[in-house]
Amino acid sequence: MSETISRDDFLAGVAFNADGLVAAVAQDHKTGELLMFAWMNAESLRLTLETGDITYWSRSRGELWRKGATSGHTQKLVEAYIDCDGDALLFKVEQTGAACHTGNRSCFYRKLG
Repeated sequence: MSETISRDDFLAGVAFNADGLVAAVAQDHKTGELLMFAWMNAESLRLTLETGDITYWSRSRGELWRKGATSGHTQKLVEAYIDCDGDALLFKVEQTGAACHTGNRSCFYRKLG
């Protein structure tokens, strides 16, 4: 059972790590498919909640990264969850196109066999 909290309580509950980042997972809101994992900082989280466009923090480029800005493979926020420790976020999204930069729908397309 989920508990509904205010946006202010959601933001206050986030435990950013020493680098100012929090883990974020995107999941298809209809199918439950796990799409990708990325990082967010306070600004990308604020933008995500304000605009509904999922925005991450690119550690390799050192800049904000709105999902789909160049590829068109966007993620629209449907629901946002925070885990019990505040150190991981789950976003249920409406995915347009592939979530993975490889062109696969999900970044989790390789299975141990």
